[in-house]
Amino acid sequence: MSTPADYLALAHTEKDSSVLQRLAQCPYPFVWHALATNPHTPPAALLELSAARDSAWNDNKLLRLLADHPTANPIVLRAVLDAVAAKLEEGERPYAAVLALADRLELEVEEVRRLGTLRGTSGRIRRLLALRLSFRI
Repeated sequence: MSTPADYLALAHTEKDSSVLQRLAQCPYPFVWHALATNPHTPPAALLELSAARDSAWNDNKLLRLLADHPTANPIVLRAVLDAVAAKLEEGERPYAAVLALADRLELEVEEVRRLGTLRGTSGRIRRLLALRLSFRI
């Protein structure tokens, strides 16, 4: 692999978990996004990606993709939940990730509900979060 395009192609199509794990360490946010959409990306790589940071837009997209990932286990989801909470406290708006986390049955309702109490959460997101969580009760 010698170009960012090579990394991106692998991130989209690779099935080998050790290769995907190594790709999680690359510095390109578009590769992180591709890994977060690849259903073969192992939970260990997803966990590593939950701490990856680039810019508000890229970070928020990554957190939403991780929250939606079909193999994200409770450990990964709690790491994403913590990252989303930190972003909200910083005044950022990872709202799509908040709503995606609300749909994950691996997390307890109260764990996700606390996101609605944080400083950066808007009234609209609080209402949407409450609505989504009400379907889980």
